[in-house]
Amino acid sequence: MVEGVFVKLPSFPFLNPAVSPSSPNCRLGFRRFSASLSAVVKEGSVSLGHSTRPDFPILHQEVNGSKLVYLDNAATSQKPTAVLKALQNYYETYNSNVHRGIHYLSAKATDEYELARKKVAAFINASDSTEIVFTRNATEAINLVAYSWGLSNLRPGSEIILSIAEHHSAIVPWQTIAQKTGAILRFVSLDENEVPDVEELRGMISERTELVVVHHVSNVLGSVLPIEDIVIWAHAVGAKVLVDACQSVPHMVVDVQGLDADFLVASSHKMCGPTGVGFLFGKSNLLLDMPPFLGGGEMISDVFLDHSTYAEPPSRFEAGTPAIGEAIGLGAAIDYLSGIGMQKIHDYEMELANYLYEKLCSVPNIRIYGPKPSDNIHRAALCSFNVENIHPTDLATFLDQQHGVAIRSGHHCAQPLHRHLGVNASARASLHFYNTREDVDEFIRSLDDTVSFFNSFK
Repeated sequence: MVEGVFVKLPSFPFLNPAVSPSSPNCRLGFRRFSASLSAVVKEGSVSLGHSTRPDFPILHQEVNGSKLVYLDNAATSQKPTAVLKALQNYYETYNSNVHRGIHYLSAKATDEYELARKKVAAFINASDSTEIVFTRNATEAINLVAYSWGLSNLRPGSEIILSIAEHHSAIVPWQTIAQKTGAILRFVSLDENEVPDVEELRGMISERTELVVVHHVSNVLGSVLPIEDIVIWAHAVGAKVLVDACQSVPHMVVDVQGLDADFLVASSHKMCGPTGVGFLFGKSNLLLDMPPFLGGGEMISDVFLDHSTYAEPPSRFEAGTPAIGEAIGLGAAIDYLSGIGMQKIHDYEMELANYLYEKLCSVPNIRIYGPKPSDNIHRAALCSFNVENIHPTDLATFLDQQHGVAIRSGHHCAQPLHRHLGVNASARASLHFYNTREDVDEFIRSLDDTVSFFNSFK
């Protein structure tokens, strides 16, 4: 508790289920790690977090008088020096508009921009870089599919299957398209492990199903869905699958050919790249048949007064001047991640994920949402939680102001899921490969102090 200091914090009406440390959500069951993972985290070795932290200047500062502990990576990741330098180099040495320019700067910018596209394609194992469309973010990528593919293919009675755990960006566009086309949205609930019920999803798929929209990793529950299976079930009836991979592409190996998904979206800023750029992967045959999403320069073949013809994908979907520097920065981020190795990142984060869950379960009266780790169930390196009778915004504010610990509070763009869980909001701590066990320990110490502070007023 902080002696002699009182900070006026926001307080809101909030529904919290009564929880005890012996809740099923805090029973521990941890997987046994492979020898390779044990080697990464063995006693006395330098962890991946410790070895990469020097590459992230922002982490080496004090916030409100305390050493910064950044645990809000599911919202956005921090950027390594290599990415910052790539952006600076672009603007200092070859800033120019891409395509059509014949001078050196434009040719250089075009080459680097298109090289970034090739890097994205290789990173997710797309068969060709023309299957990668740069967008402002994953939200725009989903809207592109909704308005281009959706308006062209959905009819009254067409069914779109989603889960109640989807991000708003994967729900709202399809609500709009359903209103325009007469399509029907169907939602899968959670199973007993608080994971979207894949058996219910399988049972929903029918000849009426045109599209399945699912996340790969939940930004609230930390659960991981079996995308390969879902794609097989959907394709069996001729349906397409769109995967929200914002929480998977930055943290694990993602192979779009192996998944066989029709569409997949992700954002640069969650994978150590700049804000303002994301990408859509779409199978070539689908993109070729889709009309433009936006009209303007770059996306045309010829323009006449009474009509226009359109460029081939991906240019067809990239109207106007793109986010050139940001795309190049994303390419630099992919170089950085690939230099570490995505499997290495995933293995290290799985160890951190279990450590975070175990330590959080030591906090009295905590309720952690999503599945508990086990031999068969793996969690992503994030935990959304509530502490009985303390609003998550109060927790997050005190952690920041008194301890320099950055977590997120709110509904995490998943209001339907929170309503299903019986709460208005939750707190969320989310990790990346540059985090360490010491970060988790400091978070837990700070959380214990925060809970004690608020409980002292009871």
